Amino acid sequence: MTRYPPIEPHASGMLDVGDGHSLYWEVSGNPAGKPAVVLHGGPGSGSSPGLRRLFDPQRYRIVAFDQRNSGRSTPWAGDPVVDLSTNTTQHLVDDIERLREHLEVDTWLVWGGSWGVTLGLVYAQQHPQRVTALVLAAVTNGDRSEIDWITQDIGKVFPREWEAFRDHLPPERRHGNLPAGYSQLLHDDNPAVRAAAAQAWCDWEDTHVSLAPDHEPDLSVAEPAEQLAIARIVTHYWSRGCFLRPQQILDDAHRLLGIPGFLVHGRFDVSGPLDTAWRLHRAWPGSTLTVIGDAGHSGASMVDALVSITDKLAVDETG
Repeated sequence: MTRYPPIEPHASGMLDVGDGHSLYWEVSGNPAGKPAVVLHGGPGSGSSPGLRRLFDPQRYRIVAFDQRNSGRSTPWAGDPVVDLSTNTTQHLVDDIERLREHLEVDTWLVWGGSWGVTLGLVYAQQHPQRVTALVLAAVTNGDRSEIDWITQDIGKVFPREWEAFRDHLPPERRHGNLPAGYSQLLHDDNPAVRAAAAQAWCDWEDTHVSLAPDHEPDLSVAEPAEQLAIARIVTHYWSRGCFLRPQQILDDAHRLLGIPGFLVHGRFDVSGPLDTAWRLHRAWPGSTLTVIGDAGHSGASMVDALVSITDKLAVDETG
C-alpha cells in the first residue's frame, strides 16, 4: 500500500473566524464522498499536499486547513509583529466547528498527526456527535510531562545536541520552562536574535525526530521566516502546557466512548514515546493501536498503515 497520486483541491477559500483571524481551507477528492478533516502537526506547521494522498479521492471529501497563524492563514506567525494571544487549543477546536458548519458537513472522520492528534482528541471529546472515527498518527496528548520529555529529559538520548539547545538561552533561562525562554527570544525586537533562536529551536526539532530510518532534515533547513513562524507557535503552546489541564485528554477519555479510534505509532518514536499511545488505548474502549516496528515519528511503513485504515473505513461505510 502506498499513497494515492497527487491531487489538487477543487474548492478553497479563507474563513473569518473572528479575533482578526482568517483560515485558509481547501477541499479535494469526491465532493459527494465521505467527509474527512485533516489536522496538521506542529502546532504551526501548516497543512501539506501530501496529506491529501492518505485518502482514496474517489471515496473521500478531503478537508484540510491551516490552523491559526500557520501556513496560508492570516495573520502569519512569521510576520515581524504578531499577536498570538487569541491562538489557543480552545480557539482551534472552535475553528474546526466553524469550518464544519461553513462547509455544511454534518459528521466527519477526523485525521490527526502529531500535534493534530492532541487537537483531534480535544475536538472529539467536546463534539463527539460530529465525529465518525478518529485516525491518529504519532500519538501525542499535549501534557506537560510530554513537553518536559521533548525539551529536557530526551537530552539523555542526545546529550551534545541538547546542551547546544539549552545553552542558546541566557544562563538565567536554562532551567525549568525552556519553551518560555525560547518564546521570549523569538519575539525579541532584534531580528538577528529572533532568527538565531528559530534556527536553534528547529535544529533541536530535527534532532529528536531523527530516529526514523528514512528521516531527512526538515525544519533545520527551512526558510528563516518559516522557521520563525513554526517556532513561535510551538513555544507559545508548549510554554503554556498546550492550554490543557494536567492529564486532560486521559481524564476525558470516557467522552470518546462509541467513537472508533485507530492509533498508529512508531516503535522508534523517541519524540513521543509509545507509552502515550498505550495509555490512551487502554483508557479508550473501542480503540485499536498499531505499532510500526521500523518507524519513528513518521515513515513509509506508517503511511502504509494509515492508508490501509482510511481505505477500510471508506469500504465499511460505502461498500
